[in-house]
Amino acid sequence: MKIAKGVAMLDLKVEVLGNSQILNPTLIWDDETAVLIDTGTPGTLEQIRSAMHAEGVPFEKLKAIILTHQDFDHIGSLPDILRETNGDIEVYAHLKDKPYIEGKLPLMKVNLDSLAWQLESLPEEERLKVVSYLLDNLPKGNVNKVLAGGEELPFCGGISIIFTPGHTPGHISLYLKESKTLVAGDSMYSINGKLIGIHQPSTPDMVTARCSLKKYLEYDIESVLCYHGGYCNENVSDQLRDLVEKS
Repeated sequence: MKIAKGVAMLDLKVEVLGNSQILNPTLIWDDETAVLIDTGTPGTLEQIRSAMHAEGVPFEKLKAIILTHQDFDHIGSLPDILRETNGDIEVYAHLKDKPYIEGKLPLMKVNLDSLAWQLESLPEEERLKVVSYLLDNLPKGNVNKVLAGGEELPFCGGISIIFTPGHTPGHISLYLKESKTLVAGDSMYSINGKLIGIHQPSTPDMVTARCSLKKYLEYDIESVLCYHGGYCNENVSDQLRDLVEKS
């Protein structure tokens, strides 16, 4: 779904722990370069390739990946993309999530406590099997561009990196300057065009996550892309202020 010149929201249909979901990575591009923000779950490379083609962007134009954070459903197809491009691609992520993405540390939320809200319908033995399988098959890939927050990346009219921890220690959001679009990652979610707020079951540090939301008020935001829930463009400034006040 194209939302502005050189900006599209991709719809990836996936199964996550037995539940059907739609994930929404963001694709941005100009005449020279394409950049993918988050990569879906393992096995979604062909969906990504097809979605890029539908927007008129050949996969070969992809020169950079920006990961908002370490979670399984955001880094899942990173290894496949790196193999497909022979590693000739820049991968950006925050310093605090880098060791998890690279497999030097296990992903923070692949454990029984963090996944309890998704596995509650399963007996304990099955839950243990799921977690064991995930731990044995964690996606990983090299991060060769480390971010701290506050950077201005030159891609596609300029991208401001906003450090928004809480959901993970190294979560980042992106402000696309030309289109005034916020790519929010998992800092909040939306339903039917309405910003709902922070997803508490998957956010271990709610205090920090609430503080992160306040940073958005410093930007002139006309639309928001949430990885879970998609596109919001109605009264976005008012919605963001309401979320901050309620949090």
